[in-house]
Amino acid sequence: MHLFRMSVVSLATCLALTTSIRGELVTKAIEYRDGDVILQGYAAWDSERTSAELPGVLVVHQWMGLTDYEQTRCRQLAELGYVAFALDVYGKDQRPQDRQQAAAAAGKYKADRQLYRRRLNLGLAELKKLHGVDPSRLAAIGYCFGGTGVIELARSGANVNGVVSFHGGLDSPNPADGKNVTAKVLVCHGAADPFVPTADIAAFKKELNDAQVDWQMVEYAHAVHSFTQPMAGNDPSQGAAYDANADRRSWQAMKSFFGELFAE
Repeated sequence: MHLFRMSVVSLATCLALTTSIRGELVTKAIEYRDGDVILQGYAAWDSERTSAELPGVLVVHQWMGLTDYEQTRCRQLAELGYVAFALDVYGKDQRPQDRQQAAAAAGKYKADRQLYRRRLNLGLAELKKLHGVDPSRLAAIGYCFGGTGVIELARSGANVNGVVSFHGGLDSPNPADGKNVTAKVLVCHGAADPFVPTADIAAFKKELNDAQVDWQMVEYAHAVHSFTQPMAGNDPSQGAAYDANADRRSWQAMKSFFGELFAE
């Protein structure tokens, strides 16, 4: 009986200590530049945990630009013990108001991969500047347009441990760029995504295989495009829709992937 009481007290003490270790969640808007273009990103971290250097995670936004969605993901990452930074590809206050504007904005960077890579690497540089970031332990995640972006970041030769593409485009416009990839790659893909042609997937896999890249791809049954995004609605017949199971499972896949990356 006394042993049981001591165990309960010890457990309570441990829980109290664990709770006290976690500090306040800190968020901050950060302005930076690409020449004359002002960009504005969003950072999040735990105030207590940054007493030691932590892995940094770059978040690349979907085609509507940096929104509350990416900010929420940054806070979730901070709660997991990472320093997170959501970059801005488009520019401060440059946020599409509808699908047509979003398609035009995203199309500009997909048509100019060098410009896209420059904006991605500028964001990575801002992440590295944040207090508490271990520059030897970095990853990037991205959604839709941003899912394409993290692959382009890897193709640029950026020094990151790994990238995670959530329902991103998987084309291979210049297969030779695969040789620049040093990061491990995780692709989380909707098995029913109508916007990613099977020919693109085959070319993407060939590019990475030819370059001996360490990659993995997880497909989620019945999931279409934008399966992690509640704002995509719930009608899969539209080609883009939220899927709670795929969202949960892909986030867990990311966490396992990070565990492997940063344990090394």
